[in-house]
Amino acid sequence: MSKKVVILVGSLRKESIARKIAKICQSFFSEDFDPEILEIRDLPLYNADYDNPDETDFPLPEVYKSFRQSIKDASGVLFVTPENNRTIPACLKNAVDVGSKPNGDVAWTNTPVAIISHSVGAMGGYSSQKNLRLALSYFTMPTIQQPEVFLGHSNQLVGDGQFTKESTTEFVSNYIKKFEALIEKNPKA
Repeated sequence: MSKKVVILVGSLRKESIARKIAKICQSFFSEDFDPEILEIRDLPLYNADYDNPDETDFPLPEVYKSFRQSIKDASGVLFVTPENNRTIPACLKNAVDVGSKPNGDVAWTNTPVAIISHSVGAMGGYSSQKNLRLALSYFTMPTIQQPEVFLGHSNQLVGDGQFTKESTTEFVSNYIKKFEALIEKNPKA
């Protein structure tokens, strides 16, 4: 049985570079894994009232329930994020927050994680990746520490369903192999 890998794309735009990178990465997974993009566009902004059983004016959205269950069912999560104003996009931070509740039943717990960041500038989303790592450090999540994947000048790296440079293809596909090994080493209970 193949292991489910959730890919969270930190951009809502249909033709975003992050989404194109995520789709390329899907092809790098071995047949033992089933990578799928989990949409975050329909998640309402997190409000603690949703998780308060005493609060009847704010019922827990069904999309929260299904999102949290998808994360819990996943063997691992791959984040692919651009950098917006030196941090992660609001939609991605919201997804992290939605998965972080309720206390005592955090969807992220023991989920292996990998992060790919990008920007059209030279630094490849360095700040967004560091901010995402900081947000995720609160949870128990096995993480690839090295190498880190910062794809600079990403608008020049993504072609027609593939990377334009063989060195990028090799680097990112090797990163996905490391991620598969991390998942194998850290199975969720």
